[in-house]
Amino acid sequence: MSNRNSQGAKGSAREQMRVERERQQRAAARRKKILIGGIAVAVVGAAVGISIATAGSGGSSGPLVVPANTTGTNGTVIVYGDPNNKNVLDVYEDFRCPVCDKLETADGPTVQQLADNGTYTIHYHLATFLDANLGGSGSKNALAAAGAALNESPQKFKQFHDVLYANQPDEQSDDFANTGHLLDLAAKVPGLVTPDFTKAVQDGTYKSWAGKVNEAFNSSGVSGTPTFKLNGKQLTVFDGQGNPITPAQYTQLIQQTIAAK
Repeated sequence: MSNRNSQGAKGSAREQMRVERERQQRAAARRKKILIGGIAVAVVGAAVGISIATAGSGGSSGPLVVPANTTGTNGTVIVYGDPNNKNVLDVYEDFRCPVCDKLETADGPTVQQLADNGTYTIHYHLATFLDANLGGSGSKNALAAAGAALNESPQKFKQFHDVLYANQPDEQSDDFANTGHLLDLAAKVPGLVTPDFTKAVQDGTYKSWAGKVNEAFNSSGVSGTPTFKLNGKQLTVFDGQGNPITPAQYTQLIQQTIAAK
């Protein structure tokens, strides 16, 4: 009896170990869907952290309504800054991308400052591939809401853009899929939540446009986010350890790249 009980206990322990091992394997499989910070990518000999795009087009049914302050076919490029500036910074992002948030936290204010002072104009190219990689619809919903903000003004878009990153959910959470949550975040931007803005977000007015924006990203040749290009030249915005470069280093990089044009 004592021996049988011991064997049963051992069997139970083995079963618990098997269950835990399978749980860890499933978690590892989920993590492989997105590579976060520290992924080695050869960009001018440096390693950068990026999220890899592996999703489909992310299209949407419904009429295509393009917000103001865009450029490109179907208005898929978001313009922030002087549209006539000869220097253009192309920024490729996904609102659910944790590495984008990491770079935004470190260098976001400097990226904006250089646009505000006329050093360059920013062209945002947004993606929604993480919805397919991680499950859910938060990237697309956030982008559609950002389109409603953009229709108000580039400044309102940029403020809402920053609020979204400042309140980015955990990668396995899909909080941005909740329209009410997006409207609560929009309330953090002074003057953004107007009746027209609220209706556009609630009705999904810009969801078809968000699908077109993602299709354009998928056709861009850029395979991961964040990616920065200045006048077509890809910038190394992470150091060899996968950390964002400092604001001073970013400013110097921009100045050197423009001078070398």
